Amino acid sequence: MKAALLLVVGLVGLIQTLAPRSVVRAWTRIVYRDAGDAKPREWVYAVARVEGAVLALVSIVGLFRVATAENGGQEDGDEVSSASVEDRTDA
Repeated sequence: MKAALLLVVGLVGLIQTLAPRSVVRAWTRIVYRDAGDAKPREWVYAVARVEGAVLALVSIVGLFRVATAENGGQEDGDEVSSASVEDRTDA
């Protein structure tokens, strides 16, 4: 589940990095009632691009950590220890 969420965040970040004007336009339509009157300043697009790059980078780092986790990417509590397996077979 964590990997899927990180993947979605990474895709959103990639889209925001590559097409910041479309993302800002979409959010403007969602947030404002009359989006035709709202005109963002030019620096908003640069900030949206930086935000998208940060999201993509965080997603890549998170996916790397999930993939290289010692427990094989399983969630906490899913891993069965070998000692508990041995106890069950002896009984």
